[in-house]
Parts: sequence; C-alpha cells; structure tokens
Amino acid sequence: VQLQASGGGLVQAGDSLRLSCVASGRTSTSYTMGWFRQAPGEEREFVASISSRGSRTSYADFAKGRFTTSGDFAKNTVYLQMNSLEPEDTAVYYCVLGLSGTGSLSRNYNYWGKGTQVTVSS
Repeated sequence: VQLQASGGGLVQAGDSLRLSCVASGRTSTSYTMGWFRQAPGEEREFVASISSRGSRTSYADFAKGRFTTSGDFAKNTVYLQMNSLEPEDTAVYYCVLGLSGTGSLSRNYNYWGKGTQVTVSS
C-alpha cells in the first residue's frame, strides 16, 4: 500500500487548507485512514482518523471544531479540511492507513505516507 498526500502549502493565520490522501495498492475491505503531524522539534501527534466502514471519525482535542476529515472509500481517498489555521498548526502532515488498528496511537497504523508540509504564518 502506498499513500500519497497533497494539498499542503503556505497560508496565513485564519486561512483554510484541504489535504488529500490517496491510497494505492492492495487494501482490505475494512481499514482506517488518518492523519498525524509533526512540528520541528516536537513529537509526532495524532490529528484525526476515519474508518472505511461507517466513516466513524476521531479527532485530537486541538482539531475538534476546526478540522474535519472525510473519505471517498470507493476511491481510497481521504481528506482533511483545516479551517481557522494557526501558526501552531505548522507541521508536516502524514497520511496513515491501518488495516486492523484505529485510534490515536501511531503503532496502530501499518502504512505511512511521506508527508506534506503545512506552514501557517502569523
């Protein structure tokens, strides 16, 4: 399975961005896709996830109310809509896929994309 994320860029505080991630290769009929991020000098942290069955979503506290994840699982694609961006959201955002795991633990995800840079200027 390969994950290709896109949509990152440089924006100003208060702006919005939409990240996309396409999974290619052999996936199962039930899986979870999600997003982690890592800022310079910081630990990697969970952002959001969505299950292919039922589209159940989960969010980190900082993402609730500002970020929304959605999926088009016929196309093995997920999105992360980020609104009201803040400089603290600056990070590399990684798309992930878990075949059996879910939730906020990075070890639950089998596949990781290369990441897309999001930079929010003040």
